[in-house]
Amino acid sequence: MSIVVGVDSSTQSCKVLAVDAETGDVITSGAAAHPDLTAVDPSVWTSALREAWHSAGADRLSGSVSAAGIAAQQHGMVALDSSGTPVHDALLWNDTRSAPDAARLRDELGPEEWVDAVNLVPVASFTISKLAWLAQNQPDAAGRVDQVVLPHDWLNGAMGGEFTTDRSDASGTGYFSPVTNSYRTDLLERFFGRVPRLPRVVASNEQAGTVQNGWGIDGAVLAAGAGDNAAAALGLGLRPGEVVVSIGTSGTVFTSTPSAMRDHTGAVAGFADAAGGHLPLLAMLNSARVMAATAAMLGVDLAALDSLAQAAGSDAGGLTFLPYLDGERSPNLPHATGSLAGLTRSNMSPENLAHASVLGVLNSLADGIDVLRQSGGAPDKILLIGGGSKSQALRQAAASIFNLPVEIPATREYVALGAAKQAAWAATGELPDWKRSIEAAYEPEGDWGFGVRERYAEVRKSFYGV
Repeated sequence: MSIVVGVDSSTQSCKVLAVDAETGDVITSGAAAHPDLTAVDPSVWTSALREAWHSAGADRLSGSVSAAGIAAQQHGMVALDSSGTPVHDALLWNDTRSAPDAARLRDELGPEEWVDAVNLVPVASFTISKLAWLAQNQPDAAGRVDQVVLPHDWLNGAMGGEFTTDRSDASGTGYFSPVTNSYRTDLLERFFGRVPRLPRVVASNEQAGTVQNGWGIDGAVLAAGAGDNAAAALGLGLRPGEVVVSIGTSGTVFTSTPSAMRDHTGAVAGFADAAGGHLPLLAMLNSARVMAATAAMLGVDLAALDSLAQAAGSDAGGLTFLPYLDGERSPNLPHATGSLAGLTRSNMSPENLAHASVLGVLNSLADGIDVLRQSGGAPDKILLIGGGSKSQALRQAAASIFNLPVEIPATREYVALGAAKQAAWAATGELPDWKRSIEAAYEPEGDWGFGVRERYAEVRKSFYGV
């Protein structure tokens, strides 16, 4: 049996899967936690990877593993001095301190010029916004920067000895064009003040190098790796017309297209995928954690919250929850706060509040689906994944809120699985066609979802004008 190893280094944890290269079946797995912070020393990612790697037994599979691949959270700024030491804690995608800098970058060039250059418009999440923040707020640290890499690039370096990236992850920096497949160093020169060294961009199907540095599989192929959403699309085997809605720490809405989707409003980020195409995507800062926060407020666990939500009426008694608890990225409202509208004495119940939190998450994601459609996408099916998709109340409401058929793929670690699939591709030259298993399917029921969507849009517009 040939084995490949896939890694998912996410915001909250690192997961490692050892996978049968022919079938995609998971042989063994391991995990380790990351600190719940928005800025961290990147060495914690390396430590967590080693812990998860050992937990999965990957270091004891010498001779059986042909390749490994790493996927990780996008955008994080890892700025290194000439000795390879970080000049500042790595700023993660969900660190919004760079929001004013993103607005300045956006205003200086204008959305259309940004889209023409790199097929996205800066928000606080993107690396170029964070580098602009560093230059403005910590010029001494910025002056020591010799090289800038991303979280997955950092781990590629830890495993293979060289910082390398791929076009899916590079496309989220704000200084790489997924259309021309080249760095836009002029943007770094303008907004960071100079051009630091940048990692080599490895094609999705190519080898980044070999594993070394004592991982127990030294000499195995190291794949290019990918950003987390691109890896999830690869792990799912995403097909034309399918849109992935992922409900995790963040919420994402994305699809895979052969050519770039250009949205000059900047709402859709025109990333690259991990298969040579493109991955138009919208991301929401507030997703499953909205339900977790509501459960904490009600003094119950997530299972009890789900039961409460299912006991409420389909429209939560008229309650409307704007779920912008940590600001928001789509729409771009970094300083927004959450709001609860439509309260009356008759609808102020734990059941309605629980269901309103579920509907708030779904409505926010439905906004993303609508924008994708307006930008030229043609969704005909939703694939619902992520930890939040385990909620029965959310599953039952999703198709009616989205007004599209919804399928729930079997619960798997799709980001790590995509990284493993890419590893098999790099090792053999052929992209595996692993079978996708569907756990459940739902169709829209009645027209109540339209009413909930209209009410949500009215409240959102009244609070934020969008």
